[in-house]
Amino acid sequence: MNNIYDNEEFFNQYSQMNRSKAGLSAAGEWHQLKPLFPVLDKKSVLDLGCGYGWHCKFSREQGAARVLGIDLSEKMIGEAKRRNSKEGIDYRVCGIDGYEYPEDSWDLVLSNLALHYIEDLDWVFGKVFRTLKQDGIFLFNIEHPVFTSGVGQDWIYGDDRQPKYWPVDDYYRPGKRETHFLGCDVVKYHHTLTQILMGLMRSGFILEVVEEAEPPRQMMDIPGMEHELRRPMMLLVRVRAEK
Repeated sequence: MNNIYDNEEFFNQYSQMNRSKAGLSAAGEWHQLKPLFPVLDKKSVLDLGCGYGWHCKFSREQGAARVLGIDLSEKMIGEAKRRNSKEGIDYRVCGIDGYEYPEDSWDLVLSNLALHYIEDLDWVFGKVFRTLKQDGIFLFNIEHPVFTSGVGQDWIYGDDRQPKYWPVDDYYRPGKRETHFLGCDVVKYHHTLTQILMGLMRSGFILEVVEEAEPPRQMMDIPGMEHELRRPMMLLVRVRAEK
């Protein structure tokens, strides 16, 4: 994984986003992601790319007995410890591709907006399947393939600087996408819908839920939010490890 989040300029810009300042209530996908969490009472949770640790804290508040949040960014882990420390939560500076994935260890593996920084999703799916207990849940939110295949991952604008349409190109060519996000050049990876869903199934998972995130009605007064209904930005997936 690349580690743009330890770039000072990028991290400062990221910290000004609504979801960074207000947490889960300011995340447009939260109203859809929250109901997909399984019952967590006395369960164990691993958060891949935990960021500020909002989901770790939520899991603990839902009764999880043990929570581990990992993130490649020292700055992110520092913020997680500062904002969302709680007894029963551990944070570790570690990339998704650097974790050991001990066998049959977790009831829930969670990942929110981190997997599009991973080139080899099949490798991750296999490791997550290995580390989940029988009937454990893998719940993740990844940038939607329509979004990651967008040209420059941005709109085409009219003379009035209003978005005209979202251009999609090279959809069937997976791999590296160089984008500009929060004032910095960022590398992400595009994966087709077939790659994501069939990769999960080949790894042994049972598909339970697939949803495309839509911002809630109460966020429609935020400038530009109405455009988020013109194309999907995020894909929510819940699968179960049947061993």
